[in-house]
Amino acid sequence: MKKKFSIKSVILVFILVYVCYVLVQQQVTMSRQKEELQKYNLELQKKNEEKKILQDEVELSKTKKYIEKLAREILGLVKEGETPVMDNKN
Repeated sequence: MKKKFSIKSVILVFILVYVCYVLVQQQVTMSRQKEELQKYNLELQKKNEEKKILQDEVELSKTKKYIEKLAREILGLVKEGETPVMDNKN
């Protein structure tokens, strides 16, 4: 005896297959988005570190010692009583 498949059972099987397909696709999408989020969080962390370094450099550039260092290195200025030394490498 062969059993006949009713229309309801065929529709139910298709619905179940479709729901399984959708669930698998959602899991794949969520996994991809999770990887992207981790990548962006890592990038954000690096940018925040760069920002902190730049902020520290800005604060350092406001100090008198830094300004004096630049004046000595770039402009070749010396303090009173010091003897300038020339570097022949440049």
